[in-house]
Amino acid sequence: MVDEKKIIESLSPIERKVLPVLEDGMELKEISEKSGCDKTTCFRALDFLKKKKLIETKEKVRKIIITGINGIYYLKKGLPERRLLNELVKEKAIAISRIKEIGLNEQEAKIAVGVLKRKALVSISNGKVLLNASSEEASKKMLEEKFLENLPKNAETLEAQERLAFYNLKARKNIIEIKDERDVKIKLTESGKKISKMNLDEGLIEQLTLKIINSGISGKKFRRYDIISDVKKIHGGKRHFVNQATDYAKKIWLEMGFKEMTGNLVQTGFWNFDVLFTAQDHPVREEQDTFYIKNKTGKLPDAKFVSFVKKSHEGGVDGSKGWESQWTEEEAKKILLRTHTTCLSGQTLKKISESEEFPAKYFALGKCFRNETVDWSHGFEFNQTEGIVVDENATFRQLLGYLKEFFRKMGYDKIRIRPGYFPYTEPSLEIDVFHPARKVWVELGGAGMFRPELTIPIFGRHIPVLAWGPGFDRIIMEYFKIDDLREMYKNDVTKLREIKFWRK
Repeated sequence: MVDEKKIIESLSPIERKVLPVLEDGMELKEISEKSGCDKTTCFRALDFLKKKKLIETKEKVRKIIITGINGIYYLKKGLPERRLLNELVKEKAIAISRIKEIGLNEQEAKIAVGVLKRKALVSISNGKVLLNASSEEASKKMLEEKFLENLPKNAETLEAQERLAFYNLKARKNIIEIKDERDVKIKLTESGKKISKMNLDEGLIEQLTLKIINSGISGKKFRRYDIISDVKKIHGGKRHFVNQATDYAKKIWLEMGFKEMTGNLVQTGFWNFDVLFTAQDHPVREEQDTFYIKNKTGKLPDAKFVSFVKKSHEGGVDGSKGWESQWTEEEAKKILLRTHTTCLSGQTLKKISESEEFPAKYFALGKCFRNETVDWSHGFEFNQTEGIVVDENATFRQLLGYLKEFFRKMGYDKIRIRPGYFPYTEPSLEIDVFHPARKVWVELGGAGMFRPELTIPIFGRHIPVLAWGPGFDRIIMEYFKIDDLREMYKNDVTKLREIKFWRK
């Protein structure tokens, strides 16, 4: 049984305005006129009344063609083809190079000539646009002009000629737009008919205000609030989930006493590879692995430092044989998108060597690029978290401790550490985590202690440096229940709204 008193006490102000004027078969426009509320307000009121089962509604969506931004402009100035045609009526012929003088940009000029040629109103000869029609014929309004002047129109009821004009204008940028317009017809339920004829003015208080408190009003009732009915979701703004996780990871490193290092996405081969003791003929430096900036070269640092790096590669640092191959500045000067954030570690170590600021701990978290075959676990761009510890007494065991603590705080109690190989670290290790959905161990990246071939050219002697650089995107996939790395950067608004907030 419907409790009519409770329903009346729960009606919002807009429902109280709309309900008394409702009759079976009424549409939104008529409801708006009779209630004195705008269409949007009426639609909201009808939605509330429907949830209270006082009305039933039938909705029909119509496609309405309206004038776009450029359409509004052309209504005032005239379509490009009309403005060109008006000039041709005066001059009979205009050189193509002079069309811009009548106020048309290059794109508009091309469109105007193309449209008029299709309509057989002009021809082109010897670099000139020639009028092929009489002044009377050229002065007649074209289909597109008539159509534009008579908008808005229902897309479903267009006549043949209007449809042709519609398709012609639709192919052009922002002249017309299509919007959905909803038609609503209502029908009062038995409860709705009864309550709509009752006195709805209950003198209810909508909200508690300071004025009410100070006046000491008594004997009044507050409107009942509906806390049961479903309401439309409101999607507030929030940071992208990858940025949320990035902020959290940075917070971890800062709490562990690290300073942040930053740098450019574009680097020279010198900083990205050579300083890190990566041979100049190493496969990773080829175009199938690295994105190079075509026909661009960069500057190298001071000649003395460059000569030390060269010596390290060609052989002769602390008894090392190096790569025993020729090292060239030409290769080192090539410009590329950084393939890892480890290039920042090299640059930071150079600054530390100049300031002698060690022991020191630094981290980075940023975007990297590699020419990878894209699949569920690989992308051509990805985030990497980098770290270095510079300390005369640093040990490999400490490196394992830093890594385990970071991953623990990121939510991974179990990680797999196994021996690995990298040109610039020894000993080296690789870090894996288990992917529960794919049932496989996923490699996150490597770590190790920088080799003397890297540290000696920078410091002049070998100083132990702990280093790591695991991929960050794979770390956060499990938390957000993402099985495919490609999903992280599609920016599907629906999924972004639904994805949970980062909480640890």
